[in-house]
Amino acid sequence: MLTLLAFAMVATFMTLIMTGRVSALVALILTPVAFGLLAGHGADLGPMMLDGVKALAPTGVMLAFAILFFGLMTDAGLFDPLVRLIVRVVHGDPVRIVVGSAVLALLVSMDGDGSTTYLICCTAMVPLYRRMGLNPLILACLLMLACGVTNITPWGGPTARAASALHLDAGDVFVPMIPAMLAGAAFILLAAYVLGRGERRRLAALSSDGTVRDPGDADLTEDLVRTNDLTERPKLILANLALTLALLAGLVLGVLPLPVLFMIATAIALVLNYPALAAQKARIAAHAPNILPVISLIFAAGIFTGILNGTGMTDAMAGSVTGLIPPALGPHMAPVTALVAMPFTFFISNDAFYFGILPILSQAAAAHGITPVEMARASLTGQAVHLLSPLVPSTYLLVGLVRVELAQHQRFTLAWAVALSLVLLGAGILTGVIPLAG
Repeated sequence: MLTLLAFAMVATFMTLIMTGRVSALVALILTPVAFGLLAGHGADLGPMMLDGVKALAPTGVMLAFAILFFGLMTDAGLFDPLVRLIVRVVHGDPVRIVVGSAVLALLVSMDGDGSTTYLICCTAMVPLYRRMGLNPLILACLLMLACGVTNITPWGGPTARAASALHLDAGDVFVPMIPAMLAGAAFILLAAYVLGRGERRRLAALSSDGTVRDPGDADLTEDLVRTNDLTERPKLILANLALTLALLAGLVLGVLPLPVLFMIATAIALVLNYPALAAQKARIAAHAPNILPVISLIFAAGIFTGILNGTGMTDAMAGSVTGLIPPALGPHMAPVTALVAMPFTFFISNDAFYFGILPILSQAAAAHGITPVEMARASLTGQAVHLLSPLVPSTYLLVGLVRVELAQHQRFTLAWAVALSLVLLGAGILTGVIPLAG
C-alpha cells in the first residue's frame, strides 16, 4: 500500500505541474501533505516537513546569496567585457551563439556545482538570447546537459555518493569514465549545432526578407552592456574580478561551506561597490524579486522530500525497483542499473538512490561477476535526467534565471537528456568500463 501511495503521489505531482494545473510551489506543498494523510500520518507530518525544510535550508541560503552576489557583479559591470567578447565572436549568428553557450557551459560546469554554472552562464548569455530573440529553453537545456556530464567528476557529488555507498575510491570510478564524458560533451555540441540551425531557420522565417538580421557588433554591445552610472563601477572591475575568482577558488577547494562563502562574498561586494547604506538597500531590493521565487520553491521541495522520506515512501519505492527486475536480466545488471537510474534519480533524491538502491543492485550483480566499480560507473550515466527532477534545488534557479516554467523546461529537455544518458552508457560499454553482460 505504501509503495502504491508513493508512486501515486509522484504521478499526481508530475501531472499537476506538467499540465499547468497549479504552480510548482503549490504542488510541492499540497500533494505530499494530502498523500501523507492518506498514508495514516497526522500530527507527525509536521516534524517530517520541518526535517525536510532544515535539510534544504543551507541550499536555500546559498542560492539566495549567490543570486544577490552575481546580481551585484552584473550591476557593477564585471561581466560587460565578457559580453563584448561574446558579441565579437558570434557576430549575431544564432548557430554560433547556441554552440558558444554549450562550450561556455562545459567549461564553467567543470567546478561540479550546477548553481554556479547557471548563474555565470545565464549572466553572460541571457541578455544576448533576449536581444536576438532566441528561445531561452535552448539555453536552459544546454546548461543542464553540460552539468549532466560534468556531474560525473569526483567533486560533483554523485560519484562521491556512489563511491561511498559501495566503499570504492572515487578516482577508480571517475577516471575510466573520461572517454565517455568526452563523448557526452561531443553530443552536447552536436545538439547545440542542431538547435542553433533550427533557430536560424525560425528567425529567418520571421524576418520580412527571409534572412536573419545581423546587427553590428556596436549595436549589439550598446543594447547588451549596461550604461547605468548609478550602479556601474568600472574602476572597481579588477577588484570585483579578484573577489569573484577568490570565491570560485574557495568553492572548488571547499575552504568553507558554500552558503557561508556566498554570504561573506556578498557582504564584501556590497561594501566594496556600494558603501552607502541607502545604495546597499536599493541593490538588495532590486534583486529581491529574483531571489524570492527560487528560495520559496527550495523550501517547498523540502516539504515534499521530508514527507517522502519520513513516511517511508522512499524506502518502499527503493524496495519495489529491485523486486521488479527479472532474474533473467542478472547478467546485464550494469546497463539495467544505468536505465533504472534515469527514472529513479528523477523521482527520488540522489542520496536515496545511491545509498538505498545501488548497494542492493550491486549485490545482485556480483553473482554474475560484475564488480561494484562497474556498477558505480553505470549508475552515473543518468545524471542528465536526474537534473530535470523537481527535487533538485538548482533546477529552480535555472528556470528562474532564464524566465521559463519548470514544466516547459522539462518537456523541451527530457528527450535530449535521455539521449545524452544513452550516449554516456553506450560510450561506457564501447570503451569496456561498463560491461554489457557479466
